[in-house]
Amino acid sequence: MKNRAPFFITIYAACDSGGMEIIMKNIRRLDCRDRLEYRDRLEYKDESKEELHSDFEPDFPYITAYADLDKYVGRQVPWHWHKEVELFYMEKGCLEYYTPSGKMVFPAGSGGFVNSNVLHMTKGIQNTKQILHIFNTSLIGGQYGSLLEQKYVAPIITAPHMEIIGLYSQNPKEAEILNLLWESFQLSPNDSDYEMKLRSVLSEMWCMLLHISEPLWKQKSRGNKSDDKIKRMMKYIQEHYTEKITMSEIAAAAYISERECFRTFRQKLNMTPVEYIKSYRIQKACTMLVNNNESLAYISQFCGLGSSSYFGKVFREYMGCTPKEYQRKWRNFDINRRK
Repeated sequence: MKNRAPFFITIYAACDSGGMEIIMKNIRRLDCRDRLEYRDRLEYKDESKEELHSDFEPDFPYITAYADLDKYVGRQVPWHWHKEVELFYMEKGCLEYYTPSGKMVFPAGSGGFVNSNVLHMTKGIQNTKQILHIFNTSLIGGQYGSLLEQKYVAPIITAPHMEIIGLYSQNPKEAEILNLLWESFQLSPNDSDYEMKLRSVLSEMWCMLLHISEPLWKQKSRGNKSDDKIKRMMKYIQEHYTEKITMSEIAAAAYISERECFRTFRQKLNMTPVEYIKSYRIQKACTMLVNNNESLAYISQFCGLGSSSYFGKVFREYMGCTPKEYQRKWRNFDINRRK
């Protein structure tokens, strides 16, 4: 049996709006002296428009993530989606999960499941820390069409109305899953049978989720085509944010009218297309302020935010500080982290 690389956890920190800045850390050394590895933009599969996780090993599609929300821009992870599912445990603080269907709140000691390809964003309260299993369901269900996939995996991932399953200790059955979830993060990658133990415990938790969510996945529900529409329009904005973007161009990306475009953004993201464009440009500007040495004038023009004065005004509205203040704060944080 081949030896795997040392076990790493992925910490998502201050980043651009589409993706997440990644800090790879050895689980035995949770200090701040390791190297930052940046993802500058989201990557998509051409047909499904889903986000790709480049960290996955092809022979074991799984990563463990540790999210310290205090390190994020605005203590939030912007709207995104991916084929892989999430099983998470709240270690500290309180986290709000937003999906097109609404909001769920997760305090410390709770946990949850985020379904495949669900559009979601998170907002943390002060000192919020979250641990996650992120994996492709082929890890537990095998190849597409197999008995395991059809009987155990498909009922959940093909239920479009099942976006998030909350797990709270007040419910005995959910508390049982939470205990197992916490224990699963204690597995040692140094064990020779680590991968089998991990796959086993993920499968056990999946079966428990399948049982408690049975009333939901047995409900008859049509796929929501508006989710595909909003994803196509978001992708268009992410690919063209440096340019002038019109409502007609955004709507055309999803083959809908401008009126339906506006309604879809309001319904799914609770913001207008213009507000989403502006917030995405600000997030990209944040990344450039920390990682580049370009002038404010260049960054504002490159991100489609016009003049430096307008850039400063909009930036303060969104971030509560000037671009220079933000740049100093995060560069000083990075310098101190590397010491």
